[in-house]
Amino acid sequence: MEYEYVPAEGQGWGTNYILISTLVERYSQSMNSGGHELPLFPKPGNRMKRARARHKPCALKELEVSVSELGLGYESDETVLFRYCSGTCETAIRNYDLSLKNMRLKKKIKKEKVRARPCCRPLAYDDDVSFLDTYNRYYTVNELSAKECGCV
Repeated sequence: MEYEYVPAEGQGWGTNYILISTLVERYSQSMNSGGHELPLFPKPGNRMKRARARHKPCALKELEVSVSELGLGYESDETVLFRYCSGTCETAIRNYDLSLKNMRLKKKIKKEKVRARPCCRPLAYDDDVSFLDTYNRYYTVNELSAKECGCV
């Protein structure tokens, strides 16, 4: 299939031509490669569906923050390495999940917040964290930072 570009009045062979020719070329390549048939101009929302399809598994991440930024009410300029759990939990459906869903559909469980799927949470915590606040008082906080993550 051939395409011809005709510039609008006052417009030269610029960015629009390059953009259109690139889109046409990619479309042609996808059609000839035996891959999935992709629309030339995808519908809005397809990008979000593709993004959601790429699940990031439950994993341990870390962030260096000041003790004050933790939001526990301490005033301190000291920094700590805060480790946390992030990601999705894809597991097989269990009998619990099926029963819970059925009880919710039958309105046996009404207003309670329940989840029929596991969450990415800490399975173990790092050692206690000790620090001095801005008034030179010594504090120790336990179970602050995750050591290991898993789906629970």
